[in-house]
Amino acid sequence: MTGSNSMSSGYCSLDEESDDFTFFTAKTSFFRRPQAKQVPKNVTREEEEEKATSLTEEEIKTKIEDYNSRVTENGMKLGTDGTYTGFIKVYLKLRRPVTVLSVEGNLPGPCSSSDSSDKRTSFYLPSNAVKQIHISSTTTVSEVIQGLLKKFMVQDNPRKFALYRQTRRDSQDLFQKLPLSECPLYLRLLAGPDLENLTFVLKENETGEVEWHAFSVPELQNFLIILDKEEKDRMRLVEQRYAAYKEKLLQALCEVQGKPG
Repeated sequence: MTGSNSMSSGYCSLDEESDDFTFFTAKTSFFRRPQAKQVPKNVTREEEEEKATSLTEEEIKTKIEDYNSRVTENGMKLGTDGTYTGFIKVYLKLRRPVTVLSVEGNLPGPCSSSDSSDKRTSFYLPSNAVKQIHISSTTTVSEVIQGLLKKFMVQDNPRKFALYRQTRRDSQDLFQKLPLSECPLYLRLLAGPDLENLTFVLKENETGEVEWHAFSVPELQNFLIILDKEEKDRMRLVEQRYAAYKEKLLQALCEVQGKPG
């Protein structure tokens, strides 16, 4: 980004598009239902041994020409200093609400929880939303995450999020968490424009345990509200289920008692 929106290094423009995202409240629970343990999908040996050294200027030029020949718009541009710029798409797959800073006290949409003292509110971002951003070959994963959060005025700690590379092999989706120092545009150049070969996904930074201390007070209060609602909904379903069982048993009992002995 440029001007006041510039990041520490590299280039990342998040203000060139006019599309707005619609925020909405949770339609599903923050608390996940128990699922069967899944076997981790490991990346292949080829991906683990991917060449880490930088390409030569001639190799970069050749790959950019090949890349641009396969797209009709949003190609890559090589600079005189050897760096290059281009676009990447980032898919947002967040299960938990994020804390958003409202503008001049006006909330951008329906909220699930708010804190009037500092004009913050918690939202669920649209599922599988996608954002195309303009970055340079020196822009890091850390800067991409910070830039996306800043674009949506998200106040959560960037460490709560991680950028994953999604690839597809043998009809299976494989996810690999990217290091904060990795350069996404370099990976995009190596993989080419085909999203089947590489897709960038922003997800929660899964550490095995929920770091409750990383959440703000409004967020924790919002989680309690959701949990209370889920508890009441579950109790109502259980009561309805047993009421239906009781009615069937009473009907069966009446039929048995009505038969001549």
